Amino acid sequence: MSPSAPDRPRPPSLSELRERYVDRGRPLPAALEHQLREDPRPGARAILEAIARRRRDNRAEGQRLRMMLRFETTLWSSGVTHVAGVDEAGMSPLAGPVAAAAVILAPGTRIPEVDDSKRLDAQTRERLAPIIKQRAVAWSVAFAEVDEIDRVNIYWAGLGAMRRAVDALAPAAQHLLIDGRKLREVPLPQERIVGGDGRSLSIAAASILAKTARDARMRELDAQFPGYGFAQHKGYPVAEHVRALGQLGACPVHRRSFAPVREILGLPPLPPWPGVPQSL
Repeated sequence: MSPSAPDRPRPPSLSELRERYVDRGRPLPAALEHQLREDPRPGARAILEAIARRRRDNRAEGQRLRMMLRFETTLWSSGVTHVAGVDEAGMSPLAGPVAAAAVILAPGTRIPEVDDSKRLDAQTRERLAPIIKQRAVAWSVAFAEVDEIDRVNIYWAGLGAMRRAVDALAPAAQHLLIDGRKLREVPLPQERIVGGDGRSLSIAAASILAKTARDARMRELDAQFPGYGFAQHKGYPVAEHVRALGQLGACPVHRRSFAPVREILGLPPLPPWPGVPQSL
């Protein structure tokens, strides 16, 4: 009897190929792609179509990231390497603190999916936050608590939280990109970018860190002050929150300087705050 031929490895099935190159997103080798193009089965065509869609999406995402980095790239090209994006979260709620974050990305850093936190769902924000922290040269989060908000006004409290976030960066920032604001007390070159959380990757990263940090704080406050639904609505003036406020009254983390809270407590309206822009 002639010796038997060595066993050849079994070629992967279409389901295995889909799991490897579509579900897990591994690069498809050119030789295997050629074989799939020669394969008449619908499953092979479906794999190729899914991979083509992913490639188109990746190209579009690459272009979006290049656009989101145009402010940073200009500064990096001029030799400014520590560019900090700065943003805040929680200006509108009736309860809880304002959070602000500052993020410095290394020149050339691209983090897919990072965008204005308001455009992302909670699950995506929570997934991206640790990636941003890992990839950043430096990051920080700071808060303005309710007593500060009621003492100095939400506008100035938000600026104060931003300033503390910038001050906490190590290494320090050389230039600031700020979403719609200027920090006049911070002696650094800075650029006010209207809609910056959707136009600058550094600001978008800061918006995600500020939002996720504040959401975590509101979940803690929900355990301390049950019944208001802080874990769900994060203190924003949604119908459920206003209804609970009317039934339970204000708790210690409600902002007494905000009109709906004052009405519940029977307090008179506050006069205009001096020095606060009228558009707020």
